[in-house]
Amino acid sequence: MPPLRAFDPPGNLIDLDAEGRAAWHAFISDTTDRSIEGNTDRTNDSPRAQYYNLAKTATADDAVFQDVTWTAFPRQVKVRATSDRQRWTAADRSRDVQDEYCEWSVVRDGDGKITRVTFTCEGPEYWEVLARTGPETVLALYREHVDERVREADLFDGSGAYIRRNRWNDDTVNGAMHLVQASNTLGAEIELCAAASIVRRVDGKLLTDEQELIACGEYGAPQRNSDPHIGGVVNSVARLKADLALKNPVGLYFDDLSVAGWATPDGADPKTFWTCVRGDAEHPVRAVFEVPADAGYAVGDIRILGRPVLFGAQIADFVSIKATAVGCRIGQSTVEPLTGCVAPLENTRQAVGVLGGQTSFAVSRLL
Repeated sequence: MPPLRAFDPPGNLIDLDAEGRAAWHAFISDTTDRSIEGNTDRTNDSPRAQYYNLAKTATADDAVFQDVTWTAFPRQVKVRATSDRQRWTAADRSRDVQDEYCEWSVVRDGDGKITRVTFTCEGPEYWEVLARTGPETVLALYREHVDERVREADLFDGSGAYIRRNRWNDDTVNGAMHLVQASNTLGAEIELCAAASIVRRVDGKLLTDEQELIACGEYGAPQRNSDPHIGGVVNSVARLKADLALKNPVGLYFDDLSVAGWATPDGADPKTFWTCVRGDAEHPVRAVFEVPADAGYAVGDIRILGRPVLFGAQIADFVSIKATAVGCRIGQSTVEPLTGCVAPLENTRQAVGVLGGQTSFAVSRLL
C-alpha cells in the first residue's frame, strides 16, 4: 500500500472542513515524526527506527493489524482503594483520575438515581483543530451532545481561543465532550507507541515483560491498565523484526461493553441501552448508556453482579477501550536491539537487577 495521502480524523468524523482536515493531517504527521526522532538528550531513547509515518512510508502487503484493549476503569484508583464503593466514589468524583483514555459524566434525577452516563474517548487535540477551523461546529456539537444551553462564551475566551476545560467539559456532572485528564491525549498515545517500539536487551536478555519494558523505556504510567499493555503489545510486534505504526485513523476507540452479570427489572438485554453516537461502527469515540423513557425504569434500577448502579464507574468496570497497531515487513527489520534502559548508565544499573539469570526491576521503580 502506498503512503497515505492524508491522515483521517479520529473515528472518520466529518466535522472538519478542508482546512481542518489538512491541519489534522499535519498534527498527526508532525507528532509521529517527533516521536520517531525520540528524546536525543537521554540515553537509549532514540531513534525509534522501527516506527514509521504512514503518510511518508509505504505499508507493505504483509501488513497485519493488532487491536490492543484495556479496561476503562482507572487502575490507579483501584489499587489505592480498600473497597469497591470507595473506588467508584473516587472515580466518579473527578475527571482528573479517569486516566485510561476514557472519561465519563453522570446525570441523575431529582431523587439522585442515575438516568444516563456519557462516555468519551475523543482526544482534546482534535477539538483544538476543530475550534480553530470551525468554531461554529464546536458550538453546535456541544449543544447536540452536552446541553442545548451551551453558549459560545462558555467555550471560547475573549481572544477566541478554545477552552478545553470549560464549564460543560470539566467535571463528572455537567457533561463530557472530550478527554481533559492531563495524560489522556493522542500525542501521548503516539509517543508511547513509538517509545515502546524499541527492542531492548539488558544483561544479554531481551525484555518481554510489560512492566519491565515500561520501566526500562520510561514511557507512560506503569500502574495504568493501558500504558503497560499498549507498550507490551507494540514491543512484541517490534520483536518480530517488523516496522509498525498506529493504524489510520489514529485514535482511541470504544471496543465493547460487557454485560455479563447484569440484570434489568424487565429482563431486557442491557447491552441495547449502550449507544455509540460519534465515530463510525469500527471507531466509536462517544457512547451513552441510557434506558429508554418508555421502559418504566432507569439506569439506577439495573443491577450489576447483584448491586444497583449507583455510580457511573460501575459501568466503566465493564467498558473496554482499544487502539490498533499495524505491523508490516515482518522479519525484515535490520534494527538491532538497544542495550540498556532510558537513563544515564548509573541510573540504569540501579533500576535493573539480575536474580537467578532473570532480569527484575526494583519495586520502587514501578511505583
